[in-house]
Amino acid sequence: MKVIIIDGSFGEGGGQILRTAIGLATVLGKPVKVVNIRAKRRNPGLQPQHLMAVRALAKLSNARVEGDRIGSMELIFEPGRPRGGSYVFDVGTAGSVTLVLQALTPALPFLDRDIMIELRGGTDVPWSPPVDYIRFVFIPIVKKFGLNVELELIRRGHYPRGGGIIRIHASPSIRLRAVEIVERGGLRRIGGRSHCVKLPKHVAERQANAAKEILKDIGVPVHIDLEFYDPRSDPHWGPGSGIVLYAEFSNSVIGADALGEKGKPAEAVGREAAQKLLQEIESGAAVDSHMGDMIVTLACLAENVTRYTTSKLTLHTETVLRIAKELTGCDYRITPMQSMYLIEIKGIGFRVT
Repeated sequence: MKVIIIDGSFGEGGGQILRTAIGLATVLGKPVKVVNIRAKRRNPGLQPQHLMAVRALAKLSNARVEGDRIGSMELIFEPGRPRGGSYVFDVGTAGSVTLVLQALTPALPFLDRDIMIELRGGTDVPWSPPVDYIRFVFIPIVKKFGLNVELELIRRGHYPRGGGIIRIHASPSIRLRAVEIVERGGLRRIGGRSHCVKLPKHVAERQANAAKEILKDIGVPVHIDLEFYDPRSDPHWGPGSGIVLYAEFSNSVIGADALGEKGKPAEAVGREAAQKLLQEIESGAAVDSHMGDMIVTLACLAENVTRYTTSKLTLHTETVLRIAKELTGCDYRITPMQSMYLIEIKGIGFRVT
């Protein structure tokens, strides 16, 4: 079979190209060669979280791999049939476990049996979706495609120490269905989770209270759960804090988040997340700007045409659309609207044969 060559310097030029390429290659059984990996990043080449994504998919599919080492700018990935079972993968740093999950997601519906994957590393780290965004926004959306998946948070991990643990439970779907998320429907409630580890509990409280103050005139109930621990018996490696907010509509859910950092007041963290969420709500779109690229691979594999509106057309979204089309043969159309974009993706209706 001809090897498909993917240029890792295209578009956003980061790790998402690699994750998209090897994730779809695993589903389709197509060999790929990714060159110029993360060429536009300050530290180009494979880093621990990218290497773990490669090795996780290689383990699932008994793939032949060349170039799987830290700093490698080129990778050959020749997958076999992906299999379920029980797996444990440790990034070994605070590298994002949610980005490893992003690479694994396209394969989950097409395994031969149920799967449990334990991922260890960073759950709430910069430049990646926090675990609560995955739990409360990503999973409800991808379930609309027919993906049978649940996430269990065992322990949080923050930069720079990591030590977080999540468990993914999924069962085969055989096929995916197209979704229609153009109109989000009426706003029902605002939910959220404000957490802190190895820090006084008032950090989580102040984050939540600041967010509530920004959202007080939204017109629906706002409920933000608090998560904190006794510092004397806290099992986390910490320290760290963050908040994820989500708006539940009758046909969709959109989210926003912010992370704490040294010298950043807890109130600033809460306000940042709330203001991001308000911007997403005010756009009128049914899918937030992050989810706009995260569901592309599933839409390309699904039957018929998936249609959704997103608040922004990010470079990440444009990049993953191009890579997914190159690998799957799906087609797509982007239509600018007044304060959002309509994305239509004609999937290939992939099924396991």
